[in-house]
Amino acid sequence: MHRREFRNLICQRPVLLDAPLPSSCLSSRWSEAEIFHNLDEVIASLTSFKNICCDIVRCPSAGLNRFAMKTALSGEPPMAMNCELMRLCCAALGDTPVFGTVSTTGQRLEPYGTLDFDDAVTCYAEQGRALLEGGAQGFILCGSNDIQEARAALIALRELQDCPCIVELTVNSQGQVIGGTEPLSALITLQALGANAIGFVPTEASLSLAPLLKQLKPFATVALYGVVPRCTTPVECMLAGEALVAAGANLLGCSHQCSTTDQYALGVRLHNLPAQPVQKSGISALSSLHSSVLLGPQHPFAIVGERINPTGKKKLQAGLRQGDLELVHSFALEQEQRGAAVLDVNMGLSGIDEKAMMLKATGMLSRLTPLPLCIDTTRPDVMEAVLRRYPGRALVNSVSGEQARIEETLPAAAKYGAMFILLPLTDAGIPETTKERIAVVESVLETATSYGYGVEDCVVDGLVMTISANPEAAQVTLDLIGWCAETLQANTIVGLSNVSFGMPERQWINSAFLGMAMGRGLTMAIANPSANSIMATTQSYNTLWGHDLTLLLNGGALTPENV
Repeated sequence: MHRREFRNLICQRPVLLDAPLPSSCLSSRWSEAEIFHNLDEVIASLTSFKNICCDIVRCPSAGLNRFAMKTALSGEPPMAMNCELMRLCCAALGDTPVFGTVSTTGQRLEPYGTLDFDDAVTCYAEQGRALLEGGAQGFILCGSNDIQEARAALIALRELQDCPCIVELTVNSQGQVIGGTEPLSALITLQALGANAIGFVPTEASLSLAPLLKQLKPFATVALYGVVPRCTTPVECMLAGEALVAAGANLLGCSHQCSTTDQYALGVRLHNLPAQPVQKSGISALSSLHSSVLLGPQHPFAIVGERINPTGKKKLQAGLRQGDLELVHSFALEQEQRGAAVLDVNMGLSGIDEKAMMLKATGMLSRLTPLPLCIDTTRPDVMEAVLRRYPGRALVNSVSGEQARIEETLPAAAKYGAMFILLPLTDAGIPETTKERIAVVESVLETATSYGYGVEDCVVDGLVMTISANPEAAQVTLDLIGWCAETLQANTIVGLSNVSFGMPERQWINSAFLGMAMGRGLTMAIANPSANSIMATTQSYNTLWGHDLTLLLNGGALTPENV
């Protein structure tokens, strides 16, 4: 089954998956190895799902990876077991699509554990390849509590073949993903990375997922999947399923504690319900392991903290040359405390291994702060290495109209689902007029579309030049920002301090220009959150638009503590 066929399927009506089995997605009576000693019962169980109107049935291969199989009873190679089990399932189920299941390795991945990220990717690729050889028409990642492990599996499976991938995450009674990731953050991360459906399985069988799905639906660019809670009658099962569909579910499964009669009733009912289409094609949002940031005029103005950059910082340069991230650590916490929404990370410094240092820094920052990261580098190999391991949806700084950036940076950013800053310059240099810059923006966006990007996935850089060299520079930038907001309806960003370079009283020029740009539609700025004038302007703007009640609650007082 191709991804487009899967999309067509969910557009017709709600789709029913077989019930997720307990424990490691296999029968609780059998280990992964022992399943081959009970094949008749396994096949009979899967066939029963076909008979109760399931649209997709999963092959019980979840734990058959080389890390989880270290304690398996069978001496047969795990990959051969995957292929054979899938072949038997496909033969028994005929024209009913069978998806291969993969699950946890049982180990925590770096930067939170000891398992190397690429080793995990290789493990999932091996299993996925064997399942495809056996006839798998898609994949389901189940039993995952770790967003980084889910990313490793999704990257591996998406690199194999153009078939649908469904990711199931376990949530607790508070609606939080086990492992600490917010559901919205998980959704933003995984849909950008290429998941075709994202689902949730509750730890408590009686928990309804309808409120969670309703909350996530406005931000979903892919199908949502929910499990019907434990029910006592077929009617109760049907009503619970209808509630999930009404909340936005495109795919449903039953709790493993539901009876076959309940599941049959649900399957029949779903065939008569209208589909809940995926209405959003893109979303302007970034995410980290723990949280997310929504971008745009309907959301708070976002300051991208600029301080983690060695340019002009001798102490930071000395520390990086010694492999010391103490200042990076303190800059991150300071900027978070001061109200930054995103942290820019730049390790461009002569005399160091930029890739190694960037990986080390972003790994540390992922553990340290909930703020999403902006990966700031001119080297495509550094950017791609970081995006592959970053446990969220990052912002890439930047993609320009320069041929090398178009050919090398843009494809890598798209592969890992990152948003990108669109810098309107070309190999010929910086366009002087607004019209010329608009032409570059349109050209880059046209190319980005071929990689699956939309306007929502980019942030146009206003390309601020210093007014000390060109008094008209600010006006050109403001006009570009205005066009992006009114005509293109795109997010925009500026490197704020550039405008006042070489001028006296720079902080006042910067804050005045920031206010002018906000009025034209600017949504982000790269700036120093320690500048009171900048943060006061930002907080005032957010308060006036109803995004920030801090000023109202503090009687309108602007102080260093609350700016």
